[in-house]
Amino acid sequence: MSAKKRKPLAVPELIVRKRDGEPLGESDIRALISGFMDGSVMDYQMSALAMAVYFRGMSFEETVALTLAMRDSGKVVDLAALDAPKVDKHSTGGVGDKVSICLAPIVAACGVVVPMMSGRGLGHTGGTLDKLEAIPGFRVDLSVRQFRAQLRKLGCALIGQTGDLAPADKRLYALRDVTGTVESIPLITASILSKKLAEGIDALVLDVKAGRGAFMKTEEEARALARSLVRVGTLAGKRVSALLTDMSSPIGLTIGNGIETNEALEVLHGGGPEDLREITFALGAEMLRAAGVEKSKARALRRLQRAVSDGAALDIMRRIVESQGGDGRVVDEPDRLTLSRYRATVVAPGDGHVTELDPLELGYASMGLGAGRTRAQDDVDPGAGIRLHVQLGDQVRAGDELATLYSSKRSLIGPAERRVAAAIRLGTRRPPVRERVIETIRH
Repeated sequence: MSAKKRKPLAVPELIVRKRDGEPLGESDIRALISGFMDGSVMDYQMSALAMAVYFRGMSFEETVALTLAMRDSGKVVDLAALDAPKVDKHSTGGVGDKVSICLAPIVAACGVVVPMMSGRGLGHTGGTLDKLEAIPGFRVDLSVRQFRAQLRKLGCALIGQTGDLAPADKRLYALRDVTGTVESIPLITASILSKKLAEGIDALVLDVKAGRGAFMKTEEEARALARSLVRVGTLAGKRVSALLTDMSSPIGLTIGNGIETNEALEVLHGGGPEDLREITFALGAEMLRAAGVEKSKARALRRLQRAVSDGAALDIMRRIVESQGGDGRVVDEPDRLTLSRYRATVVAPGDGHVTELDPLELGYASMGLGAGRTRAQDDVDPGAGIRLHVQLGDQVRAGDELATLYSSKRSLIGPAERRVAAAIRLGTRRPPVRERVIETIRH
């Protein structure tokens, strides 16, 4: 009898098998997730299994089975009625990462449906949903019906994960978060892909970041995760590719919520920092390739740039904001996004070149100003954050402005100011400037 057809093993036996490095069958994994959701598999048993996976790993086949079982624990959105290709993008998170806000409408303006479900910030990394909610009235909690209707009308929606999409992932992540098993590559892979595959997409492009400001600190770790995501997503029947990108410094010049949304909107107006534009257009080109809209990167880039220059992407963003209850005037006038009242400026203590912009410390400083959260239930200050006045390699003189800090609470300014000052380091030699996109990983 095949492993798929036999009766699933008892949970304690499954834990022991994985503890001892033996593979689990597809039926075992499906039964495990089903039991976890109906309460017959206890939290402590699932935590034990997660720890066994952390130490022993999973094969690609096991990871596919786990991904699909978690996807099928809730609803799977049916977007078959939409004729256009459906492609989403996912980032593993970083400091200053506002790419989704400008990327989604640009790609949608090129004829690709972008059903983008994003998350909230936690710790030193920001969340796309928090940034979007800095726009007055903007709603991210659309129902599946509203989500589908907006995709049909506009080709793009920017929303949060609904509770009925991959609920097993949410429950399992809550256990991983308190049991030291977050960093497991198979569990990360299944977590990301189960949610994305539930969206009804045809293809997925991943932005896997490497560096001090990223979840994966080294290129080797990030590359291993990217390859796992691409392989498992492909085995699950989707077109999946990944860009490995550098997170050794913040993306762009802003860190926060409203302040990052403002910067992302600048890209739609044809401006914005060069590194933000580089990542946005590189990911966009890969999305057009995955959608089958363009075969060459050069043609894809020209198409994306045209969507910005002729105002099509800006128009779609305006319509998205208005459709989701937000003030569309913000799209045309990003400076309508107000910054918090209390401010401080960090200046250069001497002459030199900017040799380091520590993204981790800057992320924590922004969090300390009120722009982030330590617990999922914490509120964020939409006007808090940091505006950098320098980038890596810039030459500065003593007294030049390095950064401006914003907070709605005066008491938060001082500690954050000291942290920012320590995070911006000067030296005598100009450091080499790295390209943001390190490599592209495909099946």
